[in-house]
Amino acid sequence: MAQDQAAPPVVSLRERVKSPPAETMVDSYFAPAIAAGIRFQFEPEMKIHLAHALMLAERGIVDRSDIAQIVALLLELREAGASALTIDYRQEDLFSYTERFIVEHLGPATGGRLHTGRSRNDMHTTSWRLALRTRLLDLMRVVLRLRHTLLDLAERHVETVMPGYTHTQHAQPISFGYYLLSAADLVERDFRRLAGALSRVDRSPLGSGALSTTGFPIDRDMTRRLLGFSDLVEIGYDGVAIRDDVHETMAAVAILMTGISRAATDLQTWNTMEYGFIELDDAYSSVSSIMPQKKNPQALEHEKAVAGIPTGALNTVLACSKNTPLADVNDGVSAPNAPALEAVERVIRSLLVFEGTLSTLKVRAEAMRHSAEIGFGTATELADVIVRETGMSFRMAHNVVGRVVRETIEAGRIATDITAADLDKASQTLFGHDLGVSQEKVKIALDPAENLKTRTVTGGPAPERMADMLARRKTDLDRDVVEIDQVVRRIAEADAQLEAQARQLIAEAGLPVQSHIAR
Repeated sequence: MAQDQAAPPVVSLRERVKSPPAETMVDSYFAPAIAAGIRFQFEPEMKIHLAHALMLAERGIVDRSDIAQIVALLLELREAGASALTIDYRQEDLFSYTERFIVEHLGPATGGRLHTGRSRNDMHTTSWRLALRTRLLDLMRVVLRLRHTLLDLAERHVETVMPGYTHTQHAQPISFGYYLLSAADLVERDFRRLAGALSRVDRSPLGSGALSTTGFPIDRDMTRRLLGFSDLVEIGYDGVAIRDDVHETMAAVAILMTGISRAATDLQTWNTMEYGFIELDDAYSSVSSIMPQKKNPQALEHEKAVAGIPTGALNTVLACSKNTPLADVNDGVSAPNAPALEAVERVIRSLLVFEGTLSTLKVRAEAMRHSAEIGFGTATELADVIVRETGMSFRMAHNVVGRVVRETIEAGRIATDITAADLDKASQTLFGHDLGVSQEKVKIALDPAENLKTRTVTGGPAPERMADMLARRKTDLDRDVVEIDQVVRRIAEADAQLEAQARQLIAEAGLPVQSHIAR
């Protein structure tokens, strides 16, 4: 590839100003921005450069031979990685060094043509969307895996009776499977929130230009397809100025981890010696440096700590954009990106830990059942039995059972010690007559497992109802797996098309690849 016959070009975007950036600007802004660009934007920017270059050639905006040289060099740079760039932190961002690299190797008359018909503004919002899309899909796949584990565990514990709690007090008996199924439903809604965010992220702003598109006859739909986007951010101003895509994503991730943190709090409580309902696997536990008996629920504490990160990131991305002009500005448009992506990456890793914690969990079913038996959670069913057997109003039956529970606790007895005679005595005291409920009916009412069987109303924990709900949720999970697979396949096909067209253009020009960068 022949370079322009001229003095070695000096490429800079700082023509408007005379002095280099202040050292404090380099330290606080330029260097961190470039580091974030290398970490998050290099691969997306290479795709964008290639897609834009191919479009310029296809539309006849730039000569195909010039574009072929640029594309060949871009493939070299992509292969070599960002380390091939000479970075002195005097340019603002990764793009500046990439453009300088191209111009230094091909000359300004050829290398300088790549930026025709576009701006850093639309290129940057596109690259950040590509980076966010990748991580969103990674997160959604982990969420699908977590849903599968929750449903599998719920199915195994449909009849594992435990106390249900309200206000941290025994409420009514449930099953551990019922608890897990409700957690799975929460995570399913989290998935749908993430899918909604993905549908907004998965739109191409490329071609928006600085804010009002361009006078060149570019083909925005071609670059959209080559980058695997499902749609366009149609209005150029919207494409470079409005970042509700990252705001929405962080809101969805923060909501996801808030629910996970609440579940982790329950599991940590139930993992204590006082409860003894579950025990974490050794692989997800830690020890004490001084107390040899300790087996700490490290994975659950880690989960709760990480849950604070997306909440903080949500506050960050909203605060960065708040009170900024609805336009391309660094604080409102650029600053939110790195904190959001870093938060998503942390969440992905932590959810893999949470899924592993659940899949290896040891469940102590007898401890759960015993607690449900002695904790008076069956009192509601006992009141219901009085209503069904005697016709007494529920409020009167509630008074009778409430009095019996109080007297039983004061006597140092447990729920299963309650007898039909106890009910008659309380009814005589309160209302002047016996109830006549049989001891067998009382015994059944006080059995937590029998309580579950009566909850056959839609959404209840009865085993037959659980079987139906589990079957439908497994079908929904399969549907969502297919949905994500289709998105991933579309992006992979676009990547393959981008690669094929780039190499075809190089071959047509008879140019070699990998001839500029020293190995």
